[in-house]
Amino acid sequence: MSHYHEFFINGQWVQPKGENTIDVINPATEQVAANIALGNKEDVDLAVEAARNAFATFSQTTREERIALLERVMEVFMKRLPDVAEAISIEMGAPAKLSKTAQAPSGIGHFSAALDALKEFKFEEEMGTTLVVKEPIGVCGLITPWNWPMNQMTCKVAPALATGCTMVLKPSEVAPLSALILAEILEEAGVPPGVFNLVNGDGPTVGAAMSSHPGIDMMSFTGSTAAGRMVMKSGADTIKRVALELGGKSANILLDDVDFEKMVGHAVMSCMNNTGQSCNAPTRLLVPNSRMDEVAAIAKAVAAKVKAGDPNASDTVIGPVASENQWKKIQGLIKDGMEEGARLVTGGPDRPEGLETGFYVKPTVFSHVTNDMHIAREEIFGPVLSIIGYEDEEDAVRIANDTVYGLSGYVSSGNLDRARNVARRIRTGMVHLNGAPLDNKAPFGGYKESGIGREWGHYGFEDFLEVKSIFGYNAK
Repeated sequence: MSHYHEFFINGQWVQPKGENTIDVINPATEQVAANIALGNKEDVDLAVEAARNAFATFSQTTREERIALLERVMEVFMKRLPDVAEAISIEMGAPAKLSKTAQAPSGIGHFSAALDALKEFKFEEEMGTTLVVKEPIGVCGLITPWNWPMNQMTCKVAPALATGCTMVLKPSEVAPLSALILAEILEEAGVPPGVFNLVNGDGPTVGAAMSSHPGIDMMSFTGSTAAGRMVMKSGADTIKRVALELGGKSANILLDDVDFEKMVGHAVMSCMNNTGQSCNAPTRLLVPNSRMDEVAAIAKAVAAKVKAGDPNASDTVIGPVASENQWKKIQGLIKDGMEEGARLVTGGPDRPEGLETGFYVKPTVFSHVTNDMHIAREEIFGPVLSIIGYEDEEDAVRIANDTVYGLSGYVSSGNLDRARNVARRIRTGMVHLNGAPLDNKAPFGGYKESGIGREWGHYGFEDFLEVKSIFGYNAK
């Protein structure tokens, strides 16, 4: 990879129009891993122009042509998997094992899910004498975060390609290295010039220019709820469609009939995965008040096994958080929890012992948390678990829904029908029953301030499509 100071526009690696750059910091070492160019409005204009020109032809490609394109992309992607995994570990600190088994392969997973959906998707439907057609929406602006960089990029790029859209991608400036590799993958796979364009930059400059650009027909954004509001506001003047996948504060309800030893352990590890940097992480563990002390003891024992350390070490469970700003935010919220009266079970402020360098956070568990505390209401985005007590099933549902977020939820019970019933009352876009994993063919997204729209699989096609009614198409 040698394109740190270039953008991918109209099928070519080109020099940026400005001279600003930014260092990419390896969060494990706090050293500069790379220096990349930052774009400006002029770079965005050129990328949008290329995408608009390419849309005229790419939007008319056949299903079969796009199937063949996605198959080529997947073939090249498989060759570059080791490079993608290495880049992700360097740019955002994911342990090498996680990068190799989950972070990098998630890209293949989304291209595969889009390919399967494309083969079966109904782009046309007859309704009496009317033909209803689903057509590509146009030029799509894609803005993605740093926490699961390849996952978030490909769950937008894959459906955009599958539906015949063209696009401009702005990855996070915190973790842009894997995006440069994705551009190389798409180039080698033969994506036509102008269909995919990459401009690196920050939110206030490149992100704002994209969101407000009259040549962009829809914006797909993943990130914080605060930044999502700005994307919506910027897009309002041009009445463009805006799809948002935002924050979460997901409740994990353990009903009173579960195997607590097993499910508390699962809850702790699920929260700590990816160093807690997942929007759908089960960060609020809801347990019967009568079992609070027992749960806290189990959680403490499990968290003690969550080793923070060098992403390349074989015994590392969690790496650093992605940036110094993120580290400072997490430290502040941990201190808030202590000051507001939550009981610190394990972990706490400052770095883990022996890790003076790197943005490492102690695996932290609080018990006796009430749902009005900051640590129960704000998305911490770090390895911090809040254990909240409830009186009965109705109280558990009430607490779970008492949040501005509605991304995900988790319910465990020894009685599946009971878990199903509770799941139906949780106001979230997703619910996991008894530890069930994600399904990348099922819709991903949330209610309330967790976003608008859905991603993944054939549900992820909808935001990239317009619906046209052709009346009298089948007139007799």
